[in-house]
Amino acid sequence: MRNRKAILVAGLALALLCPWALAQSNGATDAAAASPDSAAVQTTLPPVPVSFDQVIDRVVVRERFFNQQMRHLHPLVETYLQNLKTDRELGPVAVSDRYFLGRLDLSDGVDDRSFMGQPGFGHRLFSHMAEVFSMKFLPLGFAQMVVLDQDFERKYYDFTYVRREFLGEVRCIVIDVQPKKHAGDGRFIGRIWVEDQDYNIVRFNGTYTSHNEGKVYLHFDSWRMNMRPGLWLPAYVYSEETSDHVREKTLHFRAQTRLWGYQLQRIGSNDEFTQILVDSPQSVQDQSAASQDASPVDAERRWEREAEDNALDRLQRIGLLAPEGDVDKVLQTVVNNLIFTNNLNIVPEVRVRVLLTTPLESFTVGHTIVVSRGLLDVLPDEASLAMILAHELGHIALGQPFDTSMAFNDRLFFPDQDTFQQMDFAHDPVDEEAADTEALKLLANSPYKDKLATAGLFLKSLKEHSPDLRNLIRPHLGNSLANGESIRMSSVLNSAPKLEPHKLTQLAALPLGSRIKLDPWSDRVELIKTKPVALTAADEKMPFGLTPFFPYLTRYSTGASEKVASTAPASGATQ
Repeated sequence: MRNRKAILVAGLALALLCPWALAQSNGATDAAAASPDSAAVQTTLPPVPVSFDQVIDRVVVRERFFNQQMRHLHPLVETYLQNLKTDRELGPVAVSDRYFLGRLDLSDGVDDRSFMGQPGFGHRLFSHMAEVFSMKFLPLGFAQMVVLDQDFERKYYDFTYVRREFLGEVRCIVIDVQPKKHAGDGRFIGRIWVEDQDYNIVRFNGTYTSHNEGKVYLHFDSWRMNMRPGLWLPAYVYSEETSDHVREKTLHFRAQTRLWGYQLQRIGSNDEFTQILVDSPQSVQDQSAASQDASPVDAERRWEREAEDNALDRLQRIGLLAPEGDVDKVLQTVVNNLIFTNNLNIVPEVRVRVLLTTPLESFTVGHTIVVSRGLLDVLPDEASLAMILAHELGHIALGQPFDTSMAFNDRLFFPDQDTFQQMDFAHDPVDEEAADTEALKLLANSPYKDKLATAGLFLKSLKEHSPDLRNLIRPHLGNSLANGESIRMSSVLNSAPKLEPHKLTQLAALPLGSRIKLDPWSDRVELIKTKPVALTAADEKMPFGLTPFFPYLTRYSTGASEKVASTAPASGATQ
């Protein structure tokens, strides 16, 4: 039987999984464990292909090389899933959701270090699934979809040439793949796209075979990106089911899985020290001769900034916070509009950073405002963004207290997966209400004062969807935007026009993935640039919804600026 940990959909509660099936999926040996290192793989490549059979030989070797490399990489992996029902006019509508975040480890099968305070992508989760006959989704199923097959060999598969096709700028050979009759369960069946220079698989789309009623495999569309010369790594997985029945239950969901943080293992390594430029003694200025001791007020400000910087640095090193970049500058412009028009004098200056996760949240770390990628994705316009930033700026302008304990860096010596338990930037309800009041004053004097109707519609849409999207609106580091009947900036909500989901010209909230694109290697973010798309039906609005990924693939080039694939949904962020 093949060596593969079960890529179970979702698993199903323990009552739906036979004990022997679990033992079988976890106890096999890994045929690829003895794979040669990268240099050896390169030397054993078949000659330049002149036939389809030679193309397949090359693909098999490259996939073996990919599996070997993935065992040494530990990216963050995030899955957000929405269970759906179908509305005749609005299309798929979410009725509940799930969220997972962890660090992927393929060194010995599929495992993880979960950030969510719950068992993670590996088999440990099975022992905690005690809710009988209820449908459960396992992170394991989505995480393992980054690997086509850990022993992808000709002896297990039949291959059929389909055509040549471009994915973005990358010309690909499209091949249909089916397991041979006696290849065993858990084999990939579907279609692969192979780039035609080094013959790496850059996309695969399908599912896995199963002859066991207790095992259900998802359909998925998995994409890899060229992050370094010759290096194609997993970046996105989209999964969708609309009609599968398991024990008289129907699977109807969409899920997005994103991977990033591939370069994190290089941060702080010893070889990084060799890149430090040491100035000559003559160029080093003696600070004691250049300035005096800090005054008590200045010392307090420096102490607070040190705690703030320590926290931000820790979040960035973990892979949760994007490095400073152009998106920060866009957000900073909006903050500056609020500061200057209100004649605020804030020392030290206010900064803005991007949290890389999907759940909708914003919070302050000292004088730094942090906004999540997911929240930036779904905000419909600049005025709505200004409303979010004004609330956080209100905390800062009011001088609300900030915990400076993180100025002692040893307090940040905890495992990455404990971050959400160890770091808390939430304010109490009294401070939250005060920040709302202050934000209204800031907006009233700003360029956004007459443009808040859409911001109010966003809050109305958020409130309407919040009972069904509990994991999307659940914050992990700050305060919730909506909590039951309570919602942030409720005065803006109350002054907004009526929410009309069927009206095409009213866009209260965008789908996830509408504004921000993420470089999985460097963790840098950029704004997506897409053409405006005219909506033709209400079901294309998809507020807070999930869509398939269609990144524009490019080859990595050291001679040009790095390109990041756009993952904007069909309706676009520029509606």
